[in-house]
Amino acid sequence: DDDNSEEGLHTIHSGRHEYAFSFELPQTPLATSFEGRHGSVRYWVKAELHRPWFLPVKLKKEFTVFEHIDINTPSLLSPQAGTKEKTLCCWLCTSGPISLSAKIERKGYTPGESIQIFAEIENCSSRVVVPKAAIYQTQAFYAKGKMKEVKQLVANLRGDSLSSGKTETWNGKQLKIPPVSPSILDCSIIRVEYSLMVYVDIPGAMDLFLNLPLVIGTIPLHPFGSRTSSVSSQCSMNMNWLGLTLPERPEAPPSYAEVVTEEQRQSSLAPIGACDDFERALPGPLFAYIQEFRFLPPPLYSEIDPNPDQPTDDRPSCPSR
Repeated sequence: DDDNSEEGLHTIHSGRHEYAFSFELPQTPLATSFEGRHGSVRYWVKAELHRPWFLPVKLKKEFTVFEHIDINTPSLLSPQAGTKEKTLCCWLCTSGPISLSAKIERKGYTPGESIQIFAEIENCSSRVVVPKAAIYQTQAFYAKGKMKEVKQLVANLRGDSLSSGKTETWNGKQLKIPPVSPSILDCSIIRVEYSLMVYVDIPGAMDLFLNLPLVIGTIPLHPFGSRTSSVSSQCSMNMNWLGLTLPERPEAPPSYAEVVTEEQRQSSLAPIGACDDFERALPGPLFAYIQEFRFLPPPLYSEIDPNPDQPTDDRPSCPSR
């Protein structure tokens, strides 16, 4: 009816009607969407259609929210390492120790990346042991002052059997991270954490293990390091693959007269299209950086006045900008 007295309501007549809408998510952090064994984090929008003399028609559509975790932060780029040792005892006899040292390059990773494991295992016992590594996901649920925890195996690998008196070294042994949910660290009712366990499987005894914490993020490692790093730190990377050698402290450039003839100067003014395909194929920022080396160096400025006979002003002057 046109005389609908309820505020904010109007009659929809027969036919097809479409309404565009949008909602702005709150500025406060929202936990990442997650489905767990004892709980979940879900988001959805709900629409209702009210009709006279009929029950309302309701529809819900779920959507996914990610609380982004940038692994380019300093705390997630720091190496993780540890060392442990275990001595086996059998009644009154004591065998030699089993030692384990392990290290990974950083704490933060994204799904699809491979963790490079550097480890050294020394077996001085009388038993044959097996070094292994595994990634575990730990889900913690909090409600009514209680907590339930679920631990799941995500990925694992196995090394070679190690007999008595032998040592094994892992020089970057790779363990790939499968598609998993990002870490949830700021939710008061659900936490999702990850860890890398490097351990030695000892038959007939408790295993010797090291736990290295991991954070699974959503923003992968930047090609030139941290997003917050300065330009100078980015340029200090190893550029041997480009055939360039960048000195830490470049020497003062020579003057034009020392190294450049008039013929060379004219030939250097070739059009930009003359550059080769390799330079054109380089990405924007890196190309701009390398292109600077194609131009001739500026003249050398000296503190000695080359024209002492001309009158000068004794007042101090500022360099032009």
